[in-house]
Amino acid sequence: MKKEMTIVYRYNTNLYINLTNRCSSSCVFCLRQTRDRMDDSGSLWLEHEPTFEEVKQALLNVNMDEYDEVVFCGFGEPTEAFDVLLQVADFIKEKWNKPTRLNTNGQGNLINGRDITPDLKGRIDTVSISLNNPDPVKYQEIVRSIYGVESFDAMLQFAKSAGKYVGKVILSTVDTTISHEEEEECRKICEELGVTYRIRAYEE
Repeated sequence: MKKEMTIVYRYNTNLYINLTNRCSSSCVFCLRQTRDRMDDSGSLWLEHEPTFEEVKQALLNVNMDEYDEVVFCGFGEPTEAFDVLLQVADFIKEKWNKPTRLNTNGQGNLINGRDITPDLKGRIDTVSISLNNPDPVKYQEIVRSIYGVESFDAMLQFAKSAGKYVGKVILSTVDTTISHEEEEECRKICEELGVTYRIRAYEE
């Protein structure tokens, strides 16, 4: 496992920020089990967790005009490094005012021991959360969270609360990994929460 300091990387038309390799889940489909990078990025396994100053410098080294959106997503759960995430989000908004997205497992409140969703206001425009399955037990079998089955309800509460502070909340499942009946159950959950449901394409 080669370790580098790939803090930012391009994926499609967006700039991704790799803050941490820590994660409260160990999802059975996680891409980091089969690769160490995304497209032309360097290894996303970090030598150490970057400080705010290191992330700031990495951002200053790219041409932000080339990107449509800045996404907090790497080989770890971004809310594991929440303090740095907030500092970086503030810097991005102040310097470039770019749209920002948080890709998360939705366990940020459990990880930080408090409701962190109010802190997203004015910093994050879109929150994208992996729903994975409508059943709490099956969800846990898939994500293997350190918090157990209770992580399912915590994830849904995180999504509902985040909707009060950010412009858009998306809950997603991966195409071909659940049945069409389960997808309909997920759609109903999203309707009840007042959030968007998206089915993502499966990536090898």
